[in-house]
Amino acid sequence: MYFANGRLSGSHGTAVGVAGSDAAKPVRSGWATAGQFLNLVVLVIAVFAALVLIVVPKATGSQTYTVLTNSMAPKYSPGTFMVMKPVSFDELMYGDIVTFQLHSGRPEVETHRIVGFGATQEGEKTLIIKGDNNGANDADPVRALQVKGKLFYAVPYVGFVANALGNADRDLWTKVAAAGLIGYGAIMIFRSVRRSRNRDTQAEAA
Repeated sequence: MYFANGRLSGSHGTAVGVAGSDAAKPVRSGWATAGQFLNLVVLVIAVFAALVLIVVPKATGSQTYTVLTNSMAPKYSPGTFMVMKPVSFDELMYGDIVTFQLHSGRPEVETHRIVGFGATQEGEKTLIIKGDNNGANDADPVRALQVKGKLFYAVPYVGFVANALGNADRDLWTKVAAAGLIGYGAIMIFRSVRRSRNRDTQAEAA
């Protein structure tokens, strides 16, 4: 009787162990699914960031700038990453946001909104500019040769990273970031395909 009870007890214990293992499978499967979803989200964000911050500006010949002051707040606060697309001076309209040289031929630029149009005594068309957060229009009108581009789109806060990289190395870091994002995307796709094949192999073996 004792031996029989021992066998019965051992058999029962084995059954419990198998049941516990089976119960753990859905948990592991759930974590795997969550991990795959997280990888997909990260991949989508990486691809979107590469397109918005690197690919599109390069493809459209746009220039990128970072807002440094509160003159365009609250919509375009300091740290906003702005992509300015080249545009014909005659295409500019009231309300457009433009980046322009403070003085023709010099590197210092500013980004404000067009609030009107004027002309020089010689008949040259000019822009009347104002910062959204400023109480008055800019003192000097802006000529066509000062305009660097019209706002294409803007991304909040990203400009802080661009400034940290520095103007001189920004192009290099842009290429490095593009390569890194593309490489990361390729790795995520490869891992996803490999996991899918492993699951198929395990299913066939079972």
